[in-house]
Amino acid sequence: MKRFILITVMLLTLVACSLPTRAPVAPSAWMVAPERTGAPYKPRTEYWLKIGAISVAPPFDGRSLVYRLGDQRYEKDFYNVYSAIPAEMIASAERQWFNQANIFSLTLGEGNSFFPFYSLQTTINDFYGDYRVRPEAVVSIEFVLAVANAGKGNPIIGVNRYSRRIALKDNTPEALVLGQQQALAEIFKEYEAQLYQYAGKLPKPLGQ
Repeated sequence: MKRFILITVMLLTLVACSLPTRAPVAPSAWMVAPERTGAPYKPRTEYWLKIGAISVAPPFDGRSLVYRLGDQRYEKDFYNVYSAIPAEMIASAERQWFNQANIFSLTLGEGNSFFPFYSLQTTINDFYGDYRVRPEAVVSIEFVLAVANAGKGNPIIGVNRYSRRIALKDNTPEALVLGQQQALAEIFKEYEAQLYQYAGKLPKPLGQ
């Protein structure tokens, strides 16, 4: 009996060792990268603009796609993620968009060491898929344009808020990412017209 048990254990061990190993399931990574089309503006100022750090409200600040399934219920998808955290991903898209718009002489990112005369702070308040009624991509953004003035007066030039809801063709992660990309493009396009108006009557920056 003992011999039979020993042989059985050895056989099971050999079978287990011969099973193929399976690689862990890797999440699918998605990039939201709206691209500007159309002719650039004629620059309205010789100064440059710095895109400040972007703030993303939780629970939308992580890499996971977020789905709204109820009025108070949000769910993160750990199998479908953004290729970078939304703050970095949107900051890169925003800098490229407004640099191509050519409103300021140059638009720089947060990583540079130059002192900014004018800065644009961005807050992402909503960045998710809403599936309560029909699939929609929801994006809402607040832009704050400011001037460096060493505390002399109000540094705020303008505050603008935009929201978009984009109907999705289905409830797949790809459809959500494309919807968010379209929403960002529409918001950037609308805000660039406002930014162009601001650039035509900028207050003098510090030391100028």
